[in-house]
Order: sequence, then C-alpha cells, then structure tokens
Amino acid sequence: MSKVIAICNQKGGVGKTVTTVNLGVGLARKGKRVLLVDVDAQGSLTASLGYQHPDQLDETLATVLGKVIGDKPLASGEGILHQKEGLDLLPANIDLAAMEVTLVNIMSRETILQEYLNTVRDQYDVILLDCCPSLGMLTINALSAADEVLIPMQAHYLSLKGMEQLMRAIGRVKRQINPTLTISGILITMADMRTTYSQEIVELLRGTYGDQLRIFDTIIPRSIRAAETSAEGKSIFVHDPSGKVSAAYEALTLEVAS
Repeated sequence: MSKVIAICNQKGGVGKTVTTVNLGVGLARKGKRVLLVDVDAQGSLTASLGYQHPDQLDETLATVLGKVIGDKPLASGEGILHQKEGLDLLPANIDLAAMEVTLVNIMSRETILQEYLNTVRDQYDVILLDCCPSLGMLTINALSAADEVLIPMQAHYLSLKGMEQLMRAIGRVKRQINPTLTISGILITMADMRTTYSQEIVELLRGTYGDQLRIFDTIIPRSIRAAETSAEGKSIFVHDPSGKVSAAYEALTLEVAS
C-alpha cells in the first residue's frame, strides 16, 4: 500500500509545485513507483512536467473525479500520463475549478479524491498531491486522502503567520474526517541563509513549532535555476544536476524516504 503525501500550504509562491516535482523525481530515482496528482486548476504541476497546454488534455483529475461522483467505471490507468523522468502524473486543468463547485453539493464531498486514490494505491509506493493555494474543497479532499502533510514555507514573516490558519485546518480534518493524518514536516524553501532575516525566521520557526513538529534539516536555497525548471518541463536533477538546489532536493528525498 502506498503512502499518500499532500504538499500543502494555502499561501501561494512557497514552492509547493517545485517541491512536488523534485521530491517525486528524487523518489523515482531511488526506485520508488511514484504518482504525482495535480490538485490545482491552474495546472502548474502539469505544465512543470512538460505538458505546457493542460487545457488541451482530454483526461484529467476532473475527468476521473466526475466518474467517481457519477458511479461510472474507470479504466485502468485512466487519465494517467507517464512522464519521461520515471514517474506518473494525473494532470489538471481549468476543468478542475468547475469540479470544486460541483463537490460542494454532493454527498461525501470531502472524500471523493480518496475514493479515486483507493483504486490506484496498490500500483505505487508514493503518491504526492500538489495542493492549490487555498483551503477550499479540493485541499480538504487532499488532506482527507493523505497519510501525511508536508508543508513548504518561505523564510518570511508572513509565511510564518499563515501557518496558524493551516494548522487549524489540518486539525479540523484530523478530528472530523481523517484521524490518522499526520504532519511529516515543515520544509523551508527559497531561503537565503546568508541573510540575518532568513536566519531569524528559521530560528523563530524552530522555536515556535520545533517541539511539536519536525522541521526538515534540509533547507531549499533560493535559486533562479529552480525557477527555470517549470518553464523547461524538467526536474532540477536534469536542468541543473550539479547545482545547490539539486543537492538540497536529493537531501530532502533521503529525509522523506527515511
């Protein structure tokens, strides 16, 4: 049975998609069978893996969720794309925005994604869910389906403030829907540890949450090379294999795998 990890933070621009891609590829490089699921109507994960026009895809997460809601049969592997770096992707596009509206009005609305993932879990070792930057119904579905939550956050004061709201949302899902949900850790991203400001934020984070939660030892450094990967449709391991961000995601992969 695979482990399902939601990469989640309601704040945008914290590196959720970059982390999903590079952690997923890192795990695939370690021999794991990996599925990435784009749970964001913007389709950023889909584009970052080389599918630059997600709105032209006929089968996406919205398609399979619609079949689950309608009790229609799903073909084996329906909607899943095989990416050249050794992992699978269930893509998303703008159709997912309409699906989120649909979810609000149906029974068991919080567990539709879980119902779908239960049909493919035995085919993978790890499933990573790239959540949208909100705490709406799609994110609640991801948290309900997940075994663990990995929280990327920038070394910024406003990111630290937003953690309280995210922790409350995770707590509600754990109490009401998914009692086995755990937080695998907080990942500091896009940090410039040469600056006093970043150092102070990291110390504040460790002081505030270090006794309650795991703070990953790995810190993902700020680098234009990481930003370029999305446009290239490649992981950092291919785009800049000897760079500092590649080394950081290799270290994160080992932390998560352990």
